[in-house]
Amino acid sequence: MSDKTFNVLVLCTGNSARSVMAEALFNVLGKGRFRAYSAGSHPSGKVNPFAAERCQSIGYDVSALRSKSWDEFAAADAPKMDFVITVCDQAAGEVCPIWPGTPITAHWGFQDPAAFEGTDEEKRKLFDKVFRQIMGRVGQFVNLPLHVLDRNAIQTEMRAIGQQAVEPKA
Repeated sequence: MSDKTFNVLVLCTGNSARSVMAEALFNVLGKGRFRAYSAGSHPSGKVNPFAAERCQSIGYDVSALRSKSWDEFAAADAPKMDFVITVCDQAAGEVCPIWPGTPITAHWGFQDPAAFEGTDEEKRKLFDKVFRQIMGRVGQFVNLPLHVLDRNAIQTEMRAIGQQAVEPKA
């Protein structure tokens, strides 16, 4: 099981920023142990350019990034998810589709940088901050010894990671 690739679906409402950045971070920091996807309950239809910029900064190929509906991942032919993580308060409270295979779920809330209004410099600063916060949580998760933990222990760890305090809002 130690060489298993785990599928992760990161959900948010608009699938334009936080979930996209988390997808990239799982795929890069996971070093082949994780295959991450992102989606939204009400996708915006476009990836926020500041989110794409952050993903590119870690060497992630952004050419295939797109804002998509979580319905794509509830279809019968969709990849089976091992983990489903919500990253915004709206998606955590919504009724989610039934995911085939009963994945382990958690909520990791982050401020929505896409909703922030300000100069490009101020937006970039907030995106950098939220990106670092997501990176911290993803980094902890991808380094868990998943091959020796049972389902309950993994669920507990995922929730503990999500309950960690993040820096105050900008």
